[in-house]
Amino acid sequence: MAKPVNVDDGEFQESVLDADVPVLVDFWAEWCGPCKMIAPVVDELASEYDGKVKFTKLNVDFNPQTSAKYGVRSIPTLLIFKDSAPFDQVVGAVPKGYIKEKLDKALV
Repeated sequence: MAKPVNVDDGEFQESVLDADVPVLVDFWAEWCGPCKMIAPVVDELASEYDGKVKFTKLNVDFNPQTSAKYGVRSIPTLLIFKDSAPFDQVVGAVPKGYIKEKLDKALV
């Protein structure tokens, strides 16, 4: 069962931008209630898209550089990267189907 991998500012380039598949980055924080609500959904999707999409988590409290670079102002923010660049985003705790639609578009 695939799980999201924690990344930080230092490994963002290698783990996300240099990936050969689309990458979903979950920008979150420990104190964020909606982040805790969406975490199980992200875990489920990581298993469902195993081998097709890479799933990562970035704690905004400890990684302000990457959060600022991509304009993350509210959390949870899910940024989908494809070909080393932001492809799509989801802000807030949204239904699983909505995230799946975004991921499916990134796989085309």
